[in-house]
Amino acid sequence: MKNIPILMYHNIGQPPEGAKLRGLYVRKGAFARQMWLLKLLGYKGLSMSAALPYLRGEKSGRVVAITFDDGYLDTFELALPILNAVGFNATCYFVSGRSGQYNDWDAATLNVQKKLMTDDQIKEWNAAGMEVGAHSRTHPRLTKSTDEELQIELAGSKTELETLTGASVTQFCYPYGDLDTRVAQAVLKAGYEAATTVQRGRASPGDDLMRLKRILVSGSSILYLFLIKLLTKYEDKRG
Repeated sequence: MKNIPILMYHNIGQPPEGAKLRGLYVRKGAFARQMWLLKLLGYKGLSMSAALPYLRGEKSGRVVAITFDDGYLDTFELALPILNAVGFNATCYFVSGRSGQYNDWDAATLNVQKKLMTDDQIKEWNAAGMEVGAHSRTHPRLTKSTDEELQIELAGSKTELETLTGASVTQFCYPYGDLDTRVAQAVLKAGYEAATTVQRGRASPGDDLMRLKRILVSGSSILYLFLIKLLTKYEDKRG
């Protein structure tokens, strides 16, 4: 299979009362059905590091990369058991300076404070065979950051997460999908091997590893639309 879909999730579970952008919530049952369908179709669910040989064209196969942004508690409580049940791995991108706290970067916009994983839960996520990726230290708009601030946000997040888990952190996700050439070069310089964006589309071997496209899985992505996004050019044309 030439294309390597990188799935992007944010929240697993029921949207809280009054929450805005409710499409960012995928209910637990829907997520479970999506994972079991992938398994039934013969896909391997991989972390970003495990998917890199496919993205580099070194391997081929029916694979899909699974990613979660922000490190929400519901990823740990609801998604992790399902991933374990189907034998899939995934990458969660953590805001290292906010572990055990909440989404202070967009709580007002979303009209909800979402709990984030604690340090112990991040370590449990990693111990369960899942990958810890970085999503900066404080979730700023990186294109608005100075060079010094970029260093703190990028290298600082990597160092904090590696110190916490004892594992190498080689995957990055741009907060808000906000990047330019300067930011992408800084991510590479900070020691990351790949970085994901919010640009729509399926990734392919040979793509710029610092600007990888993803497929947003929203609460409205019922199974047939989920498959269309995965198997056709539907997302590619909208990228």
